Amino acid sequence: MEAAEPPVRTRLGGGTAVIDLDRPKALNALDLTMVQLMTRALEGWRTDPAVTSVVVRSTSPKAFCSGGDIRAVRAAALRGDDAAVTAYFTAEYALNALIARYPKPYTALIDGYAMGGGLGISVHGSARVVTERASLAMPETSIGFFPDIGASYFLPRLPGAVGWYLGLTGARVTGAAAVACGLATHYVPASALPALEEELTGPAGPAALDRYATAAPPSELSAHLPAIERCFAAPDLGEVMARLAAEDADREWADTTLDVLRRASPASLRITFDLLGRGARAALEECLADELELARRTAFTPDFAEGVRAALVDKDRKPAWSPAP
Repeated sequence: MEAAEPPVRTRLGGGTAVIDLDRPKALNALDLTMVQLMTRALEGWRTDPAVTSVVVRSTSPKAFCSGGDIRAVRAAALRGDDAAVTAYFTAEYALNALIARYPKPYTALIDGYAMGGGLGISVHGSARVVTERASLAMPETSIGFFPDIGASYFLPRLPGAVGWYLGLTGARVTGAAAVACGLATHYVPASALPALEEELTGPAGPAALDRYATAAPPSELSAHLPAIERCFAAPDLGEVMARLAAEDADREWADTTLDVLRRASPASLRITFDLLGRGARAALEECLADELELARRTAFTPDFAEGVRAALVDKDRKPAWSPAP
C-alpha cells in the first residue's frame, strides 16, 4: 500500500519557500498534522539564509483553508480527552503567533474559502492576497464556539465596529470587502494568480505583489457601514440587539442581521462580545492565551457539541442551543 500524501507539502523556488495546503477533500480543514508540518517548516526556514520569503497557498480550487478541524476537536471532547483538545489549540495558536512574528515576508494566497483557522494562517502574515473568488469569515458563533486564532486581537482593530459585526454574526465577506476592511492587503484577479505565483518564486519575490495587485471593486459592506457603526458600537450585547431592532435607515440589513444573531448560540454571542472587548486592549500573545483558556472550556460545552453536530455531522442546520434563544 502506498503511503498517503502529506496534507502539507513544501518546496523552494528561488529564495521563496512555498507551503502547499493539500487536503482538498476536507477543504484544507486544519488538523493537528497540518499545524505541526507548517510549524516545523516555518521554524526551519526562520534562520535559513537560502529562504528570504514564504508563500502559503492551496491546491484546492474551492478553498484556501475552510477552518480548523473542529470535527476532530468535538470527537476528542466527547470522549473526554482534554489532552487532545489542549494539544490541538495550543499548537494552532502557537502557529498563529509564529506567523505574526515571522522575521521574513509571509504571503498568503487566498482563492476560495478562508474561514476560522484559515484566517489564522493568513491574516497574521505580512501580505494577504485575495481574488474575486475569495470568501472570508469567522463563523464560530453559529457552531457554539467563539472567534479564536487571534481574532480577539485583529477583529477589534478593524475600522469602526466592523470587527464586532463580523465576529458576532459570522458574516462572509468577499475579497473586495476583505481589502476594504483590512483583512486582506492585495486584490489580484484569479486569472492572474498563476503568473503571480510564478513571479513570487522567482527573482522578484514579494516585490511582484505590487505589479499584480489591482484596485478592488466596490465592497458589499460599504452601504452598510453606517448602520454597522450605529448598531455594533453598542456598549453591550443587549444594546446591539436593541439598536438593530430600532434601525430604520438600513431596515432590511438590520432584519437579516437580527435573524442571524437569533439563530446563533446565545452563550457564544456573550462570550464573543466580552472577548473582543478584552482583546481591543491586549497584545496578541495575551489574546491567544485568553483564547486558549476559553477554548479548552468551550470545547466541552453542550453548545459546541450541538453546533458542530448540526453544521458538520448531521448537517440538519437545526442546533438546539442550551439555553434556547
